Amino acid sequence: MRAIAQDTLGGPEVLHEVRRPVPQPGASEILVRVRATGLNPTDWKHRSTPGLMLPPPPFVLGWDVAGEVVATGPGVTLFTPGDVVFGMLPYPHGHGAAAEYVTGPARAFARKPDNLDVVQAGAVPLAALTAWQALVDTANVQAGQRVLIHAAAGGVGHFAVQIAKARGAFVIGTASAANHDIVRELGADEAIDYRTTDFTTAVRDVDVVVDPLGPDSALRSLRTLRPGGLLVSLRMFDTAQLDATAEKLGVRACFMLVEADRAGMVEIAELVAAGLLRPVIAGAFPLAEAAKAHALGDTGRTVGKLVLTID
Repeated sequence: MRAIAQDTLGGPEVLHEVRRPVPQPGASEILVRVRATGLNPTDWKHRSTPGLMLPPPPFVLGWDVAGEVVATGPGVTLFTPGDVVFGMLPYPHGHGAAAEYVTGPARAFARKPDNLDVVQAGAVPLAALTAWQALVDTANVQAGQRVLIHAAAGGVGHFAVQIAKARGAFVIGTASAANHDIVRELGADEAIDYRTTDFTTAVRDVDVVVDPLGPDSALRSLRTLRPGGLLVSLRMFDTAQLDATAEKLGVRACFMLVEADRAGMVEIAELVAAGLLRPVIAGAFPLAEAAKAHALGDTGRTVGKLVLTID
């Protein structure tokens, strides 16, 4: 099978196509013929940055999967060959989706909704699960609450806007002015241009903040929360200062790492089927052009998700 591998860390140029044996599903696993795999910031970070959660290369990256079940391992009852599924491989060590075939736990997948094509389905899992787990599993967002979402036009952000809105929240999103139309179209009640407006003076009494940006943004966001409000940070960093500041302000803060989750994927599939959640596709590239897609992702200026397609 074809796959996109790298033998060293570095820029997009380290990516190259290789031939590998088709893997075989083990107990409780399925073998999927991958038709599309979404790219996420974690892909370019692991491609280029030493000391993250993976051992050094060589490796094949990719966690998002959309495609057809080819075979099932012992004990699988959820799927049969021919089922079209989407899901996220266990993060971080289940990587390998940038390939024609991949194996993964059957319970990391759900059936693809009929109103998503396979490219759209490949864009959903990791980013939408991150948003779902931050807003629902962690923050338990309720109708009428005020939710601030940073990078609201980005991969996680554009799903978070829609999920928060589907739960009846009042949604505030930060994005560049050029992306305000899409952020509002996805359901945001307010859009703030982070380049011209200090969100800490424009936003108050927020119940939940979802922050994928990092330490500075997370620390500043604490001041937008109402007493007892919660900030969910999606970036790994030393949170000692964040925790101390949150305690001083009478608010809460936590760091969350996405997990593969069939229950979450089923909930996401139901939102998609109901027309309440859709991916925005920033660009689709054939597998052989993975380096070009990574280079675009490196700019940090894409709206929605980049996807690799595999014929």
